[in-house]
Amino acid sequence: MSEIKIEWEKNGGLIPVIVQDEETNEVLMMAYMNEEALNLTKSTKFAHYFSRSKNRLWKKGESSGHTQEVKEILIDCDNDTLLLKVKQNGVACHTGRKSCFFTNLENNEEMCEVEIEPNYNFLDNLYHTLLERKSADPKSSYVASLYHKGENSILKKVVEEAGELSFAIKDDDKDEIIYEAADLLFHSLIALAYKNIHPESILNELKRREGVSGITEKNNRTK
Repeated sequence: MSEIKIEWEKNGGLIPVIVQDEETNEVLMMAYMNEEALNLTKSTKFAHYFSRSKNRLWKKGESSGHTQEVKEILIDCDNDTLLLKVKQNGVACHTGRKSCFFTNLENNEEMCEVEIEPNYNFLDNLYHTLLERKSADPKSSYVASLYHKGENSILKKVVEEAGELSFAIKDDDKDEIIYEAADLLFHSLIALAYKNIHPESILNELKRREGVSGITEKNNRTK
C-alpha cells in the first residue's frame, strides 16, 4: 500500500486536528499540526501541535501536565484533516474544563463546569483573559470596549501610552515610569490578543536575536 500524501500545502504547511476521547468519542479540542508536530506525535505517542499564536511546536500538557496519549490517528477523505483519538490525562481545555467546546452559541450557556483550576504563568493567564474579553459586554469591560471600537482605537491607546511613558522617563519619575510602562505593556498585549498573537512569540523573537548585533539585525530587515 502506497503512503498517504497529506495535503500540507493547502493551509501553508498546517492541517487542522480534531481531538476525540477514545472511550466516549467526546470532541475535546481542535488544534493544528505541521509535519514536525505530526512526526513527534507518531514517535512519542503523545500529542504535539503547532501554535499559530506562539509560532512554535508545543506538547499538549507541557506546562499543565494534562497530556494526551494518542491511541489512533485517522485522516479524512481529502487528506487535509486529522482526527486523534486520545486518552486525556486531566482536562483538554486551558479553562480547566474537560472539553474546549462548552459554550452554547445561541444562548451563551456554559454546558460543563471547571474540573481543574488552571495553573498557568501570569502572561498566559493574562493573554487568555484578553482573548475572552472579545466576547464580553463592552459596557462592563474596558478591554471589550476597545475591541468593540476596533483596531484604530486600540492603536490610538498604544501610541498614547507610549507617549506618556516617554514623558515619565523624561521627568525621571521612577514610580511614574513603572506605572506608564505597565500601561503601555498592557495595551500592547491587548493589540497582540486582537491579532491572536501570544506574547511568547515576542519573547521567542527576542531570544532569536540574542548574540546578534543590533546593526546586523537592522540591516537584515532592510534586505
